[in-house]
Amino acid sequence: MIELKSIRWGEPYESLEVDEVKHFYTGEPVARVHCVGGGIIQRDGKKAKNARRALQAIPPAQLVNRLKKAGELFESGTLTIGDTKQSPQDFVRTQSATTGMPIAMCQANVGKNAFVMKNIDRILDCLTRGLSLDILARGYGEENRGVTVSYQAECDALGAVLPSNSPGVHTLWLPVIALQMGLVLKPGSSEPWTPYRVFAAMTEAGIPPEAFCLYNGAGADIGGAILSSCRRAMIFGGPQTVAQYAGNEKVQVHGPGYSKVIFGDDCVDDWEKYVDLMADSVYRNGGRSCLNASSIYASRHTKAIAEAIAAKLGPIEVLPPDDPQAGLAAFTIQGAAKSIWGSIENDAKAPGVTHVTEQYGDRLVERPPVAYLRPVVLHHASHESETRNKEQMFPMVNVVECPQDKMLAAMGPTLICSAITNDESFRRELINSIDIDRLNLGPIPTPQVDWLQPHEGNLIEFLYRSRALQVAN
Repeated sequence: MIELKSIRWGEPYESLEVDEVKHFYTGEPVARVHCVGGGIIQRDGKKAKNARRALQAIPPAQLVNRLKKAGELFESGTLTIGDTKQSPQDFVRTQSATTGMPIAMCQANVGKNAFVMKNIDRILDCLTRGLSLDILARGYGEENRGVTVSYQAECDALGAVLPSNSPGVHTLWLPVIALQMGLVLKPGSSEPWTPYRVFAAMTEAGIPPEAFCLYNGAGADIGGAILSSCRRAMIFGGPQTVAQYAGNEKVQVHGPGYSKVIFGDDCVDDWEKYVDLMADSVYRNGGRSCLNASSIYASRHTKAIAEAIAAKLGPIEVLPPDDPQAGLAAFTIQGAAKSIWGSIENDAKAPGVTHVTEQYGDRLVERPPVAYLRPVVLHHASHESETRNKEQMFPMVNVVECPQDKMLAAMGPTLICSAITNDESFRRELINSIDIDRLNLGPIPTPQVDWLQPHEGNLIEFLYRSRALQVAN
């Protein structure tokens, strides 16, 4: 069993309070994690400036090179995790064992996180719009047009309260070290593996360990302490979390995506060409990501569209996590899958809503102590259906019949919108919509991310503020 001590500015912390991370199916302990309380986090927060100083002692170009090396180590190296050596194969097996995600899905997320570190120079060049990292490090400098610009760091260290559902979200905080800011992380309760492996890879690559805190524990006070002690933080959660921190400029909230595929009237008659794209948008990554499409909008053919997607996804069965074809993750919290399924059954009874995957067998698969939900397709005959945009943590999609001129109002907040239309007027409306974060014009699956563009907000704009600064000649 692996012993994972919390990390306090690079130093392992042995606690009297220890939790166990268990195998999702057998219940066998996989790791013992040493926990901390909110008081320790608050005290440690006063030392965040030391993390920034340690990173500021290293030129940005050197940090970038070390992060590239860290990406290679994360992907293919054998690293010290807690009190054990962990190979890449050990990593994905252990991650699957505690989260219930298929091994193939875990392996895919390794590639995502490694890509960000190995291409950190290109990613930061795009996030900063070509601004030299030396200007951010110094605080001011001259742009290409000869104008003095100044950027002030909003924090010494970024705090992050991390989830367990999708290891791909870690790409959002990985660039922070290159910006000479520390990291204060609360790993997910069943997925501490990615943060710890990133820490091991980065420190082995030459990043100062005193730039990191990793605080284990299940108590709500831990997340609260991180958010209150860090001047900038990000948190992942559901609609309640989003509502709680709405308008708080110090906290970047990552909640449900409500991502969508929509058809313009000019392309909807060719919908059959895009069945694979729609199915991929719903099913990729086990439907657990905010990038997955939770709704599909079209003005006509919606029943046929729903039936075609159901024919693709409905027959998918639950497979063992080590099966290369496995694409569905277990719900490891007792009763969660059953509760979600009960909610969906209730939604399907509403007027105008049809459960299209019903013909492909039971959706709820109980394999105590866990359960699975097989893909679900619901057809909504009207855009006024109250559940048309509902999102779940598995492959579920709402196919909604909606006139084109009412789509934007009916769609609501949308992280990613893949719009299949060549109508320039409609495209302009979509471009101007403040409810769409990432817009794909054309047949691009919603989970297809261009890492050289901002995702869910620009990290640079969150961590720095532009200010006026003049230097006398």
